[in-house]
Amino acid sequence: MEELFGLGIGLVAVVMIFSIPLTAIWTTHLRKTQKFKAQIVKDEIELEKLKYNNFLMETEKMRLDLQQKQTDLLESSADPLIVDLQKRTQTEEKTFSF
Repeated sequence: MEELFGLGIGLVAVVMIFSIPLTAIWTTHLRKTQKFKAQIVKDEIELEKLKYNNFLMETEKMRLDLQQKQTDLLESSADPLIVDLQKRTQTEEKTFSF
């Protein structure tokens, strides 16, 4: 019986000795994993910011391109409706200018 008791104590001692480093290894692994996840989130946020800025620039470019095309169309057209629209636009611009 004492032999079994001594074996149990020895087994508990061995398990305790090996469980501390294993716990440390597991904890380190979890910390590294969390750091990687945090870095991934930071990278995704930066990517979304870049996408948003790119969207704004493309939208502005398309707006300017559309304005240029409208201006070119109005300047080159002899259609009476377009000429009338152009006069109205100029009149409205003068009205809104204080």
